[in-house]
Amino acid sequence: MRGFGRTLIRAWRDPRARWPKRVALVLAVLLVVPVVTGAAALRLNYAGELLDGTQTRGRDAIWLGHAWVDGRKKDADIDAFARRIKGTGIRDLYVHTGPLEHNGTLPADRHPRARWLIDAVHREMPGVRVHAWLGDKLATESPDGLRLERAASRAAVVRSAEQILDVGFDGVHFDLEPLHSDDRDYLSLLDDLRVLTRARDVPLSVAAHQIDPLPALHSAAGALAGHPKWWSQAFFAEVARRVDQIAVMSYDTALPVESLYGGYVAQQTSLALEVTPEDTDLLMGLPFYHTEELGHHAHAETAAAAVRGARLGLGRTDRDRERFGVALYVDFAATEADWTAYRQGWGCVAAKC
Repeated sequence: MRGFGRTLIRAWRDPRARWPKRVALVLAVLLVVPVVTGAAALRLNYAGELLDGTQTRGRDAIWLGHAWVDGRKKDADIDAFARRIKGTGIRDLYVHTGPLEHNGTLPADRHPRARWLIDAVHREMPGVRVHAWLGDKLATESPDGLRLERAASRAAVVRSAEQILDVGFDGVHFDLEPLHSDDRDYLSLLDDLRVLTRARDVPLSVAAHQIDPLPALHSAAGALAGHPKWWSQAFFAEVARRVDQIAVMSYDTALPVESLYGGYVAQQTSLALEVTPEDTDLLMGLPFYHTEELGHHAHAETAAAAVRGARLGLGRTDRDRERFGVALYVDFAATEADWTAYRQGWGCVAAKC
């Protein structure tokens, strides 16, 4: 290895390597400078004062796992959960009730205890709404999955929503992934779902991808990696206009440092606030899970950083907006530290929670 190193040094010093060295330096600058500049901008975005009034409006939500509708949860779990959220701003429960089949249908045997859950929540947690969380993998990046371009599949999804509302749910929440920006078939589906939910007088909500932190970043990501992770801000606005609630999945960012992640959430909050209609609830996702993988570093993506970022973005962009909250993902992975960060950072609607 030492001999190889000396060879590299000699090659670098060779006068004939002048132009290759210049090319290498230019490429290094082109790669490094944007990364450093972006990191500095996110860190700066995380700085500043938290303004009064940038706390809970009583419009928060939490994603709940499938155990609540398949028979694993009991009355004691309801009592414990009611105590857990007492006094907080949690108003909506997104309860995993699917998944949908790839043709858009929903087998009834996937939620045998749904009616028990709905009745128990209404009894023990007055004012809290129970939404059926439905979703499926989309066939956007692989041959398997739900194909929204098929009118029959979209119609089946609407029938599934009608079927689940017949059970007694207070609303329906959709999470379809990976969903590419500018998908007109998705917008068509939302239009059809909105007809149903308005007729039933129940809310329609969706989980949303993050917004391009740089212009057209989703297009570049799609071309380079085949996975356009972000939505354009314009497409986010199109979705937000068609629903009653939109919850940004503001996690899985791959950012390695808490301050950068918090700055990113602040930026996402501002971008979403700029285009979400006043009559649509905007919720920013809080990571209540701790897996370690390429896209998520638990030491960086903390609930505390997300809360601070959401408050900073709210204070800078639309401090007085009422239809704003946070959404906690997910109940079965949450720790006491997560709940404490939520309560202390985001506040309570009651004197004590």
